[in-house]
Amino acid sequence: MKPVDFDDYVDQYDALLRKETSFFSEDDTYFAQYKVKIARRLVGSQPTHVLEFGCGIGRNIPYLQENFPSAVIHGSDVSGKSLDMARQFNPGVHFYREDGSVRVFSRYDFIFVAGVMHHVRPEGRNEVLCAIRERLKPDGKMVIFEHNPYNPFTRRIVTNCPYDAGAILLSPKELSHRLCACGFKVVTKGYALFFPNRLRALARLDRFLKCVPLGGQYYILASA
Repeated sequence: MKPVDFDDYVDQYDALLRKETSFFSEDDTYFAQYKVKIARRLVGSQPTHVLEFGCGIGRNIPYLQENFPSAVIHGSDVSGKSLDMARQFNPGVHFYREDGSVRVFSRYDFIFVAGVMHHVRPEGRNEVLCAIRERLKPDGKMVIFEHNPYNPFTRRIVTNCPYDAGAILLSPKELSHRLCACGFKVVTKGYALFFPNRLRALARLDRFLKCVPLGGQYYILASA
C-alpha cells in the first residue's frame, strides 16, 4: 500500500481527528494536553532545548511551551504543508522539514514523539529511532507515545481514519526492543489515556493503571 502523504490531509486534519475521537472526547485538544502533561511528569527537570519530532500541524506545540516555559521549542515533520500551518499558528517557533537535508547532533535534552512510529514501515523504524537518538544530548531524554494495539477502540480509530491508511501498529515490546537496538536505555513505560475528557478529574489515576494494557495509548521514557 502506498504511504500516506500528509500534505493531502493538512486542511482536514482537525475535522478528521474530531470525527474519529468524538466518542471519547468532544474536545480534540484534550489528547494533546494529556500527553504533554504526562511527558512533563516523566521528564522531571526542565529541559532547555526541546524538539517535537513529527509535529504535524503543531497541535502539541502550545502545550509544550506551557509545560516547559524556559525551553527553546523546535518542531520537525516530513510534511511541508503541515509545517506551513504549524508556523502560522505557532509564531516564533523554529520548524524544519525531515527531508534528509538536516543533520542535527546532540542539540536537544528532550525530544517528544507522539503517534509517529506506526506510520513508519517496519523496515525503516530503527533508522528513524537512531536518527532521533543522534539529536539528543548525552543523557538527554525522549518520551514517545504510540497507539495501543491491544485496545479495540484504538484499533477502530486507526482502521477508520484516512490518514492512518496503511499504518502498522507496534507493541510496547517491539518499540522497546528497537529503542535498545538504537542505543537508548528504556527508563519506564506504561499505558495511558484511560479516561475521556468528561472524566478528566480521574486522569491522575493513570499512573496507577500504567500496567493495565487497556489505555488508548502507551508511552516509553528513554534516555540516550
